[in-house]
Amino acid sequence: MVQQMTINQSGFHVSHYWIEPVSFALYEERTIQEWARLLQHAGSLIVLVTEEDEPVGALLPETIVTAISHGETAIEKALESVEVIEIEDRRTPSPDGSKVVLIKEGNEYIGAVTRENWRRAREEYEQKAILEAILENAYEGIVIVDKQGKIVKMNNAYRSFIGGKDEAEVEGKFVADVIENTRLHEVVKSGIPERGEIQRIEGQNMVVHRIPIWQNHRVVGAVGMLIFEGVSELYEILQRARVFLSEESPSTEPTKKNATSVERRLIGRSEALQSCKCFARKVARTKATVLLTGETGTGKELFARLIHQMSNQANGPFVAINCAAMPETLLEAELFGYEEGAFTGARRGGAVGKFEQASGGTLFLDEAGEMSNALQAKLLRVLETKQVDRVGSCRPVQTDFRLIAATNADLNQLVADGKFRKDLYYRLVAITLNIPPLRERKEDIPYLISAFMDRFAQEYGLRHKRFCEDALHAFLEYDWPGNVRELANAIDYIMAIGEEEKVTSDTLPPFLRNHAAKKESLKAVARRSEKERIEQAIVLANGNKAKAAKLLGIHRATLYRKLKEQESS
Repeated sequence: MVQQMTINQSGFHVSHYWIEPVSFALYEERTIQEWARLLQHAGSLIVLVTEEDEPVGALLPETIVTAISHGETAIEKALESVEVIEIEDRRTPSPDGSKVVLIKEGNEYIGAVTRENWRRAREEYEQKAILEAILENAYEGIVIVDKQGKIVKMNNAYRSFIGGKDEAEVEGKFVADVIENTRLHEVVKSGIPERGEIQRIEGQNMVVHRIPIWQNHRVVGAVGMLIFEGVSELYEILQRARVFLSEESPSTEPTKKNATSVERRLIGRSEALQSCKCFARKVARTKATVLLTGETGTGKELFARLIHQMSNQANGPFVAINCAAMPETLLEAELFGYEEGAFTGARRGGAVGKFEQASGGTLFLDEAGEMSNALQAKLLRVLETKQVDRVGSCRPVQTDFRLIAATNADLNQLVADGKFRKDLYYRLVAITLNIPPLRERKEDIPYLISAFMDRFAQEYGLRHKRFCEDALHAFLEYDWPGNVRELANAIDYIMAIGEEEKVTSDTLPPFLRNHAAKKESLKAVARRSEKERIEQAIVLANGNKAKAAKLLGIHRATLYRKLKEQESS
């Protein structure tokens, strides 16, 4: 908002404006179209700076609008009239009581901006300049579209590839009218990323990525990338990769390959998941015991494998056992091993236990909270002595393994209830990684859908399906108590049972259809209730919508928007 004020400066009155927010632009010649695009994202004042970020002048948006209406010559004159800005810190009254930056053209102050907003705007400008430089200097072609599928930005590499068009010819245009065979506008609708797809452009088969841009749980645009010059270059890269892999030593190649494959199975770009991966990489450097916590189906074993395969024990065995899957006596025999004749039915020659099998590598104890107190005591002794006593034997066996335990139970509560040993608890919880449930990282759902469709398409020899907006919305609205495992089963159902190429809300698994129907029913009830309250308020206000808005406790513009939505529904 621009608010005219009068202040006293050095004994005389100066009329000026509070300008919030301010924006920046390079001091350079521009076409009318370029000035118009600049105005779309301009603040209340545009500060012109050199390439060294030194301020050289300022223009009000209305000055540019007036100049545009009179042609390019008028814009040049407006720029010539801009004088150097004098920036001063003064104890001038401001809306928040902070220091301000006074902006001056000639002998007249045209604006006053709070120092905080000036700093923030400069940072935003510098960040934007860096992003612009990255885009323009990228070897790959990059195009960004908004939620309507219109081109917001296309870098020079992409424009050169499609015929050397300039920015004005592509920006603001519908992407399908500029790039042949594109599906970026479809990705904006579906929200499902499409990676490594083949797209024919300008007579060449190109390898492309199409990635949706999410903001506040809504798709606001998409990014398209030409990853290679063409399929022929992809073949050359693959050939170079084969040569490189053949030159690696056999002892290190499997480790690198497996670590990469495990990390790729931990799908998603959410901050929560990336934080967990970062933590896993850090703890992998040591042999410390790690406790993985989280609900069932969140991927605890995958994280255990990732920690193992990024550690110095990666070439050793990874041995996993589920403590809840067998009775105590059998679990003890599985863990410790046994001697021949130790109990009825014991195998001739005895058997090596999991503790010994994991020596030199990692032992993964899943559902560790299900162990009995007696077995917990024996596990603690093994961790402290690095020795194992097989069932039926008096001779201890030396072993050296890294322990990774996992549980979906609250171990702290089990300790309070006397169901889990306190000494073992403190041994396990020193390094704990809590893996968030899927409902707390819903931005990963589109990537998971895409990855599982790839997997099942290959397994079943089927073509990929296209998600419609209503189907994706149903996936995002559901809370997934079974987490990633439940989502994988849902995609399995869609790929195996669904016969249509498009996935709609009608072709989803029954549990998702029922949940979506209940949600829609609740929303319909809420809409009817809101409509009744609005109608009652308008009646009480005798048709005066401003008064009705006050009665409802909402802004008048909000009331008009709700009335418009009700008319269109």
